[in-house]
Amino acid sequence: QVQLVESGGGLVQAGGSLRLSCAASGRTFSTYIMGWFRQAPGKEREFVACRDRSGGSTYYLDSVKGRFTISRDNAKNTVYLQMDSLKPEDTAVYYCAAARSVGSRWSNAYEYDYWGQGTQVTVSS
Repeated sequence: QVQLVESGGGLVQAGGSLRLSCAASGRTFSTYIMGWFRQAPGKEREFVACRDRSGGSTYYLDSVKGRFTISRDNAKNTVYLQMDSLKPEDTAVYYCAAARSVGSRWSNAYEYDYWGQGTQVTVSS
């Protein structure tokens, strides 16, 4: 069992930055693939980024490449999402997720086993 708690959301102007954190409970954090998803009002949950167990491989939604960076600190059981050059269309509730295995389906929410409660990110124009 893994519990995930996100923090760091808030209101920011377009062009600004935020860093989301996700703290995980348990001693098996390093065995999970960690991802970030987001859900805007009236839209389906959308993959944003993920990072593999060792932190070597990362994947991003095309629209956030070059602006967002996912990182993890296995010693602190924490995964981060650094968001720069934010745009109003980035406004959403952001969720942290953990998966035991995703194969090549790293963007599929159904592959993730545990989810945080979400943190709101609002980008004003």
